[in-house]
Amino acid sequence: MLKRAADGSTELDLSALLKVLWNRIWAIIIVAVIGGAAAFCYAKFAITPQYQSSVMMYVNNRGVGGTTTYQISTTELTAAKSLVNTYLVVLNSRTCLNEVSEKSGTGYSYKTLSGMIDATAVNDTEIFRITVTSTSAEEAQLIANTIADVLPSKISDIVEGSSVKVVDYAPLLPNKTYPSNAKFTLIGLLAGAVLSIAVIFVLQLMDDLIHNEEYLTNTFEGIPVLAAIPDLMEHSEKSYYYRRSERRETISHSQAAARAESAAQRADEEAMKRGGRS
Repeated sequence: MLKRAADGSTELDLSALLKVLWNRIWAIIIVAVIGGAAAFCYAKFAITPQYQSSVMMYVNNRGVGGTTTYQISTTELTAAKSLVNTYLVVLNSRTCLNEVSEKSGTGYSYKTLSGMIDATAVNDTEIFRITVTSTSAEEAQLIANTIADVLPSKISDIVEGSSVKVVDYAPLLPNKTYPSNAKFTLIGLLAGAVLSIAVIFVLQLMDDLIHNEEYLTNTFEGIPVLAAIPDLMEHSEKSYYYRRSERRETISHSQAAARAESAAQRADEEAMKRGGRS
């Protein structure tokens, strides 16, 4: 994959990298499938499912003296929007949440119940949504509707001249909101594919074997390949497996002894020829 440029620097051959990845596509697919299956099982069996239910409430802003303002001005709308933040503070107060816990019969502490509730304004209007998250869909609906019953009286006692009306009570939503099995499976598939590609890439960079003539011509441009010595111990005709730093040759003891004896005979013959000439 590494290619020596004309200026002597080393470049990454993307075509060779893509070829290697294509030849290992089966491994990438297997690892990706394993990652997706593991992520699906983790989301399905290891994570506790979460359910949500929401109630929507409207900030009713009254005019001075308690009369209802039918011609609503921009200033009154701005005041109503600002009251939303005030009501959210009242909602998260210890007194309000303790009463919600008591009336719903859940017995949650103030801190636990506060972590289960999320309240935000809807599109910067006078309407705000209160969302309750729980491990039970029925419990999430119960707490949200209990808040809808408790909060108006609390606000009327604390914020003078304003009130809250329920726009929509919390429905029962049986489908879990977290975790998403499809999302976890997709993340597992992508993680497995990326991991396998990274491992293949690193192993290919660490590979210092010369597999064929193409590797030499791509790595050392301008230097011709004069000859190729096949490895007779290998079954593949296109694989030679010689290292850059050293050439390895495997021979048996009998072959080594035969070569040593042949070399000794040639040496004796040379010595006899030199003696006859003298």
